[in-house]
Amino acid sequence: MHKTLLATTFLAFGAMAGASAQTLNIAVGGAFTSMDPHYHTLTPNNALNKHVFDRLVGTDEDFRLRPGLAESWTSVSPTVWEFKLRQGVTWHDGSPFTAEDIVSTFERVPNVRNSPGSYTIYTRQVQRLEVVDPHTIRMHTASPNPLMPNWMSGIPIISKQFGTDIDTADFNNGRAAIGTGPYRLLSYTPGSDAMMERNPAWWGPAQPWARVSYRIIANDASRIAALRAGDVQVIDAVSTRDVDTLRNDANIRIASRAALRNIYLYLDHQRDDTPGVSGPNGERLERSPLRDNRVREALSISVNRDAIVSRVMGGFASPSGQFLAEGVMGHDPSLKPATFDVPRAQQLLRDAGFPNGFRVLLAGPNNRYVNDAQIIQAVAQMWARIGVRADVQAMPSNVYFSRSARNEFPIGLSGWGTGTGEPDSPMVGLIATPNRDRGRGTSNRSLYSNPEFDALLERALTTIDVEQREELYRQATRIAMADHAIIPLHHQVNIWASRRNIQVLARNDEETYAMSMKPAE
Repeated sequence: MHKTLLATTFLAFGAMAGASAQTLNIAVGGAFTSMDPHYHTLTPNNALNKHVFDRLVGTDEDFRLRPGLAESWTSVSPTVWEFKLRQGVTWHDGSPFTAEDIVSTFERVPNVRNSPGSYTIYTRQVQRLEVVDPHTIRMHTASPNPLMPNWMSGIPIISKQFGTDIDTADFNNGRAAIGTGPYRLLSYTPGSDAMMERNPAWWGPAQPWARVSYRIIANDASRIAALRAGDVQVIDAVSTRDVDTLRNDANIRIASRAALRNIYLYLDHQRDDTPGVSGPNGERLERSPLRDNRVREALSISVNRDAIVSRVMGGFASPSGQFLAEGVMGHDPSLKPATFDVPRAQQLLRDAGFPNGFRVLLAGPNNRYVNDAQIIQAVAQMWARIGVRADVQAMPSNVYFSRSARNEFPIGLSGWGTGTGEPDSPMVGLIATPNRDRGRGTSNRSLYSNPEFDALLERALTTIDVEQREELYRQATRIAMADHAIIPLHHQVNIWASRRNIQVLARNDEETYAMSMKPAE
């Protein structure tokens, strides 16, 4: 596929920068799938498009809110938030940024065609937008929404000049890839690489890099080899088995941070005809075993999470029993990771009517999460001890997520953190009963639905008092975990490696971008 070169003016700027201009070369392990900032709520996509597109609200390395395109925000009533926008901000083509761009962005988000993970989880709570003046906008909601600023950190803002029907292809070919961000796009090859140049008119702090080369090297060994050879200066998703060796290299430095992301398995709760499930000898089953909570519990407690953390993750993870890790708002200290118990798992299968186990397809990406392919292989081996034969399919993440969005797998590996610093986004996206019009369950691959959970979540989303909201989150979490809505595995640790002359500010949201890197002092 040929790279798309953008406007001649962009290339002219690059030429003026001169051959001596400093270029930062970044290689990432997670495959980004589009330059369309509203196509898929996928961390590699978000990290790439943040170079080009700004949000109303930003976040720092600890996921604390910071001003973005909005300088300030205020709750002017229980159901109205007002955002004061920066003045003097321009799009990469020189046109001014105004509140009308936000209106156009919100109108476009629900209409993105073939989106595997919609950004409506961030927009649906807004009932009406009110443009007060070119640099003031009010967001009206049907009920109190205490997390509106947090939600606004998740929505990239695009220019109104492209309208609401602009297609994903127009971002990928560069025509619509015009943002207000710190870098301007020069070229983009889907699934391969992007080249960007510094935007001298950016409203934020001056960036040290004249150009940024951002490319995918999915293979761990190849990514490390490129770093050691100096072909790239920064890599992410460092394999845990390589950390000690890299630490002993005088030319390399390591940066790490505990992640918000929870690695988990989703299971099809609803369908008896779910593909990839059969009896122990491949025979058709009248009822899917995954619909029985005893079976789901058996699958959970037959996974030795401590072994995965120590042997597969090299200690760079912590066992998980819920959405978010200890210390994050909404974490329930009463919920511990499931205790590894093979005899009980076998008894649960017998009680459920599957004394000889069954066969099931276990799918996952092989280039998205740290050691993802090894994780599903380890899970499959553990399930074999209780008579569950897992047929493992590991595939490139762009293929996996597209197929997962079509509900092609009975069980799949995935990961989710938080878009707000609270458990609302995994609850709304992963667990809530699917309702596209309300932005609920947009990534609910398990097809899980529990009215009691939904009711608690809705109460939490409109509760202003932080302590009361947290208790509602915890109650909802206990319901979902008792149902095994998902099977949490572990919270991973994010690891970067760089050449000695580059300093990386490690982030707990896992995102890799040039704005978190600078020349070492």
